[in-house]
Amino acid sequence: MDRLVAAWKQERPDLDVSPLQVLSRVSRLSRHLERARRASFAEHGLESWEFDVLTALRRSGEPYELSPGALLRATLVTSGTMTNRIDRLAATGLVTRHPDPEDRRGVLVRLTPSGLERVDAAFTGLLRREQELLAALGKHEQQALSGLLRTLLVPFDASDSGA
Repeated sequence: MDRLVAAWKQERPDLDVSPLQVLSRVSRLSRHLERARRASFAEHGLESWEFDVLTALRRSGEPYELSPGALLRATLVTSGTMTNRIDRLAATGLVTRHPDPEDRRGVLVRLTPSGLERVDAAFTGLLRREQELLAALGKHEQQALSGLLRTLLVPFDASDSGA
């Protein structure tokens, strides 16, 4: 990365290439993180999309169930995509559907005991890998980096929530 930035500085001294020093590194880190996440999920027989749905249910607390609409909001996918994902997770026994007692037309999606066990194991594995990725930073450095990244993401998160 340092050589890339130095080359651009030499070739385009008229430009401020300082954003590359931050954002290109964030982009490279993102690729490494995505590889580590996929590997972690694969260890537990899950795809990234399965992990997303299962963790949304897990975070909801007992009885680990949400409406398909709540799952849509938690995972930011279309209703057709979510229906397909719920169907596939139900077929593998990781979730079940049952009628919503509050709304006779609605359904709730619930983690099965097998789904709960799988998502807990996958989440533990993911945290282990992410801790390895951050091992070069001390706790205070991790907190500082987290704060800086939060500041950069605020405008994006605000526009996502308004969509």
